[in-house]
Amino acid sequence: MATIAISALPAATAAVTTDVLPIVQGGTTKQVTNALLFTNATLVAPALGTVASGNISACTSTSMVMVTPVIGAATGTSLTATGVIASTGTAGVGYATGAGGAVTQITSRTTGVTLNKTAGAITLVSAAGSATAATFVVTNSTVAATDVIILNQKSGTDLYDLLVTAVAAGSFNITFRTTGGTTTEQPVFNFAVIKGVAA
Repeated sequence: MATIAISALPAATAAVTTDVLPIVQGGTTKQVTNALLFTNATLVAPALGTVASGNISACTSTSMVMVTPVIGAATGTSLTATGVIASTGTAGVGYATGAGGAVTQITSRTTGVTLNKTAGAITLVSAAGSATAATFVVTNSTVAATDVIILNQKSGTDLYDLLVTAVAAGSFNITFRTTGGTTTEQPVFNFAVIKGVAA
């Protein structure tokens, strides 16, 4: 590197008091301000190390990769994963409060019900149990033709065989019969909608 005499350096112009560091370039003093360094700084491929705190809510990147983040309680409108989504705690995987509902059948055990929830409880009309199969329609706007419906018996003295015998956009059919009981009661069937795709 060549030696430059002090007298050969460009003359500096006056710098404003808000400058952090004045830099003389080509005879002109460049103003390096707090705003330039810390407020509107653009970092290109920096190695930040461990960041203790900050706010990334204004970031516009849509391809951020987070490796083993501790997310805590998160909310959102959707989640897409290419691998397994697993629960290691005791809460399991399922629907949150508000996703379910309840409805009671009227008139007869073949009368349809409407419940526009992804999970819920259906109380049958009071009648004697029968080993002869019967079917009713559940109208449900959350259901797509590719979905899978899970059923189980929540309550009742008689034990029931439960089948989903049709799934369509906006509805599914429940076919049921007792294993031989004839108790007059109002059994309750739980259901959950598992979203599926054809391909």
